[in-house]
Amino acid sequence: MDHYDQMREHVKGGGQECPVRYAMAMIGQKWKIPILWHLAEVKKPLRYSELKHSIPGVSDLMLSKCLDELEENGLIVRRQYDCVPPKTDYDLSSRGQSLIPVLYHIHEWGQEQIDLDIAGA
Repeated sequence: MDHYDQMREHVKGGGQECPVRYAMAMIGQKWKIPILWHLAEVKKPLRYSELKHSIPGVSDLMLSKCLDELEENGLIVRRQYDCVPPKTDYDLSSRGQSLIPVLYHIHEWGQEQIDLDIAGA
C-alpha cells in the first residue's frame, strides 16, 4: 500500500488529512505532472510512445509506473483496443480534467521563474 492509499483509507475512515498533502500524494512525483500536462495540452488521447517522446528523460519503467498510478487514482483513463497490432492510449479522466486550470497556473508560474532566472543570469 503506497502513501496515497494509506491517506485515502484514513480519510474514508473519517480521519482528517491536509488537502495539500493529499493532492501531492496523488500527483507529486517527478513525472506525473508532466504526463498530465501533455495529456491536457494536446486535448486528445495519446499512445504510450507519444507520451514517452514528449517527456524527455523519463524511463520506460517510470512512465509505466506513473501511468499505472495515475489510472489507479482516477486521473487518467487507459483504453486498450482489440486490433493487430494492439493499441493502447491514455487520456485525462473527468477527475484529471479538473486539474487543467491548476496545470496551466503551474505552467505560467514555471515560465515566470525561467524568465526571472534568465534575466538574473
